[in-house]
Amino acid sequence: MKHKAKSIRPFIGSKDFRISRRFYQDLGFKENVLAPNFSYFETEGIGFYLQDAYVKDWVDNTMLFLEVEDVSQFWTALLDLDLSIKYENVKLVPIREMDWGKECFIHDPSGILWHIGEFNK
Repeated sequence: MKHKAKSIRPFIGSKDFRISRRFYQDLGFKENVLAPNFSYFETEGIGFYLQDAYVKDWVDNTMLFLEVEDVSQFWTALLDLDLSIKYENVKLVPIREMDWGKECFIHDPSGILWHIGEFNK
């Protein structure tokens, strides 16, 4: 089966929709408000839907992987944002080198875990 896919857009929840919206804007995503409780966040043609919906087991088990060109550059820019000072519960985990490449981690204000990675060339 051929898909001819153009994008994949996960739906993620938020414990406090207002805070999560601001967090993702600070992270550099552009928000497109679709409804009072539902937005699409995008960067460079890729994105995700943020919902004003919180189910602890769902959010606690949500992980996303964002592939970037240079994870070291991303990490430096991330530190400059002071997100863990601005937002309660935001955690940053430094870059780890793996067999396949390297990655760092961000826990958003709701607890969603983002893997930010760069694959070996």
